[in-house]
Amino acid sequence: MDTSTRPLALVSGGSSGIGHELAAELARRGYDVAISGSSERVFEAADRLRELGAEAYPHQADLATYEGVEGFWSFVAGLGRPVNVACLNVGIGVGGAFADTDLDDELRMIAINCAGTVHLAKRVVRAMLADGAGDRRILVVSSTSATTPTPYEPVYGPTKAFGFSFAESIREELREHGIVVTALLPGATDSDFHANAGMGDTVFGDNSWKNDRTEVARQGIEALLAGDDHVVGGDAATKQQVVDNRATSEPEKARRQGELARPGG
Repeated sequence: MDTSTRPLALVSGGSSGIGHELAAELARRGYDVAISGSSERVFEAADRLRELGAEAYPHQADLATYEGVEGFWSFVAGLGRPVNVACLNVGIGVGGAFADTDLDDELRMIAINCAGTVHLAKRVVRAMLADGAGDRRILVVSSTSATTPTPYEPVYGPTKAFGFSFAESIREELREHGIVVTALLPGATDSDFHANAGMGDTVFGDNSWKNDRTEVARQGIEALLAGDDHVVGGDAATKQQVVDNRATSEPEKARRQGELARPGG
């Protein structure tokens, strides 16, 4: 099948978790996909996407670094195809009390979750404005943690609040240019995220009660294609929690979140 006429989507962090499901959802909807990943798993992920009928372009890069982001963008630009959809998804967490966590780990998280998102967004936005390739959309993956203090993840939550505000801000700027920007705020999702964040001994270490990552990704892509400003990814209880957060004091939200995220909880 000649895939050159299919639109192209970019998904950072597309080798696993929500990112891979976003790429798969787009593949099923007729997009070819360029994905990044920090390990060689990105090439296996691309093979799975090809089974869905898409062409997949994998690139291994560390998006915590300037060179990694530039390398991924250069790889995508080198395909010679306009980017119709960009999912800025890559992100990590660091769990534990602030006094105990490693500063280098937290600075790396800020580099990925904040600086890397801005860096890749800059390249994507300027390219979309320059090529004017029809329908253009950007999905920024934030978190429901953007709506509450996050004790025992005290730097992670603020990075996600940054991402949410950033998405809403550039959405307004780009609206007149016909570029849609949507924020996806997943709740706790069945992935390796919390294990990788060192939170296996917390309530979040158990994946059995969490939202299904395939459904979260589907909701995110549906909201993006519908032009929504943001969507909470997850079940009805997850969506209601964000509604409740708007009416709950910051100290009360902090207490509740701390009970869930405290090590040994």
